[in-house]
Amino acid sequence: MKNSISRRTFLKAATGAAAISAAAPVAAEVHPPGWRGSTRVQQIATNCEMCIWRCGVMAEVADGKLLKLQGNAHHPLTKGKLCARGNAGVALLNDPDRLKYPQIRTGERGEGKFKRVSWDEALDFFANKLQDLKKKYGPEGVALFPHGVHSGFFSTLMKAYGTPNSAEPAYAQCKGPRDVAYLLTFGRPVNSPEPVDLEESKCIVLIGSHIGENVFTSQVAAFSDGLAKGAKLIVVDPRFSTAASKAHYWLPIKPGTDTALLLAWMNVIITEKLYDKEYLDQYAIGFKELEAHVQQYTPEWAESITEIPAAKIRETAHLMADCRPAVALHPGRHVTWYGNDTQRGRAMAILTALLGAYGRKGGIFLPTKIPQGKIPLPPMPESERSRADRVGSVYPLASEEAQGLTQGLIETTLTGNPYPIKAWVVYGQNIFESIPLPQKTHQAIKNLEFMAVVDVLPMEQTRYADIVLPEATYLERYDPPAVVTTAKRPFISVRQPAVAPMYESKPGWWIAKQMAKRLKLEDYFPWTDPQDHLRRLIAPMKLSETELMSLGAVAFDGKPYIEDRTENDGPLFPTQSGKIELLSSVLKDLNLDALPKYEAVEPPPAGMFRFIYGRAPVHSFSRSENNAWLDDIMPENPVWLNSEVAAQLGMHDGQKVVLENQDGVKSSVITLKTTPGIRKDVVFGVHGFGAQSSSLKKAFQHGFSDNALMSRIAVDPLTGGTGMRVNFVRIHAEKG
Repeated sequence: MKNSISRRTFLKAATGAAAISAAAPVAAEVHPPGWRGSTRVQQIATNCEMCIWRCGVMAEVADGKLLKLQGNAHHPLTKGKLCARGNAGVALLNDPDRLKYPQIRTGERGEGKFKRVSWDEALDFFANKLQDLKKKYGPEGVALFPHGVHSGFFSTLMKAYGTPNSAEPAYAQCKGPRDVAYLLTFGRPVNSPEPVDLEESKCIVLIGSHIGENVFTSQVAAFSDGLAKGAKLIVVDPRFSTAASKAHYWLPIKPGTDTALLLAWMNVIITEKLYDKEYLDQYAIGFKELEAHVQQYTPEWAESITEIPAAKIRETAHLMADCRPAVALHPGRHVTWYGNDTQRGRAMAILTALLGAYGRKGGIFLPTKIPQGKIPLPPMPESERSRADRVGSVYPLASEEAQGLTQGLIETTLTGNPYPIKAWVVYGQNIFESIPLPQKTHQAIKNLEFMAVVDVLPMEQTRYADIVLPEATYLERYDPPAVVTTAKRPFISVRQPAVAPMYESKPGWWIAKQMAKRLKLEDYFPWTDPQDHLRRLIAPMKLSETELMSLGAVAFDGKPYIEDRTENDGPLFPTQSGKIELLSSVLKDLNLDALPKYEAVEPPPAGMFRFIYGRAPVHSFSRSENNAWLDDIMPENPVWLNSEVAAQLGMHDGQKVVLENQDGVKSSVITLKTTPGIRKDVVFGVHGFGAQSSSLKKAFQHGFSDNALMSRIAVDPLTGGTGMRVNFVRIHAEKG
């Protein structure tokens, strides 16, 4: 729907003047601008947090109450589109199970027994505990488990406190190996959102990337636009996903063999001289070594490994070559599969380079820097001890930006090696569903002297906390602005409160600032309020603060393609050599494989299936399962099983079953979904269900937890990423 709000009207709305509703008026009833009947309506721009993508939202508010949410037409990426989850933010705001006031534990860990306390009492208690822990163990004795852009304030607090131990699942459990692979090849990570030029592509290649199910509205729209313009689509996936249903080629690959397919594609493109020679001659090094390396990886060799016919491998390689350089080989996002994931990412990056698609229209475009303000802070204290989760020699390419590895912090808490971690601060992260080996997480918590949780909902982890602090929802708070450089037109978007915080919840910035005061760390929060914070950050952009708050997002001119760049924009490829490194100089210097090799993964034992997992378009991991609107659409996650296999097992669609993994861990009772659209050696479930907190009345024990079945991992030796598709299950019919 076209938004009818003018820029001038938006500017008036920011100062309390009337604003026109973006919804088209009913023909029989004409409302004055800014009014609906006798109700005055404000439109407040913000960005969403029902998932990680921060799409543009326009909140309609009357008398301080949220009426509805809709897409913000001024947002340069999402352009007025909003998915089901985004619309359901209303139900999150009004969720009756929300954390409403600070609580201190009175019962045993896990019992969920707490007493209500005031904010002053809660923050004093929290601050005193942190001060006592620092005296006993040093600041390293506390670990932070944050997640999301809003965690920035708490990350600053804990760095100022002195702990080096902080870890998000976004690195080790999601995209870390991918970003390192592209950094090694092109000199920069992929970052978010992925700069894939889908709408201009002539050939889109998806390898385990579930566009249409992992809904990011702008990426889905660009994907649809690309297909509408005639782009060919190749989908590599053991499951007939939504994207596969649109594909010209669906390649139901044997899980764990993706690198073999990529090497075979390289073999065809190089041996038949289908690569972009001019591009490689100008921008790349290491081609001769790569050419010799891939001679062994023929399509016939790959056929027996991947179970994709050699003829199909050649045919799809030719299609990509015919479309170059406008080939969008999506780098993926959740890539931690088998423990060899950095080298698989390297293979994807190298193939992109062979096609001349990096920095080219229809391929992967370049980020554009925009000026960003910084708030000067005192130097952060340096820990006298090394990071608890790793030493550089263990995971030599683990990114410093990642701050740490979640599983490393848990292991250190369990073992006390190299020093004891005795307290956790969990902020916006569901540690029982985002980190594999949940059995270890439970064990590690038993070793803690203190645990604090800041959250919006009473997730399972709150039941183990000593103190629980209720954060305001994203619709009730200010968070740091999103500065997005990986868009064709880079932009800044703002999150601001649409309504006042409900109950006794408080925004994260306020909690962090209050804690800093109690810990005598005020110098690390030198701004007075959110307006002052934002004003300092946007100062170099020469933006009107009023305009940004009114429109919600402001874009700048971009330079997405190589031909747009000048010397003033810095190096095209900021690698050690200044070139695309087909053969990695960093890996060579470390005496590691400088070119990717195929490494076989363990096959499923007899009678068992490889367990894989993914997304659904109406849910965001475990964060949305308790949402009344979304629960009505999808209350549980069935397990997919091949129809022929089901018949052989005497099972049928809709039957109740239990999964049991290789270590004897059993799932809850779940519903079987039989389909021809999945390989016979695989079962699939949607991630994020099976909540074990009885305080979540909608989500409690709905569906099954895929993470509960992940009792083993394969750790990537380069980055520390946790490969989680190494678990196997058998299926039992539920008795009775």
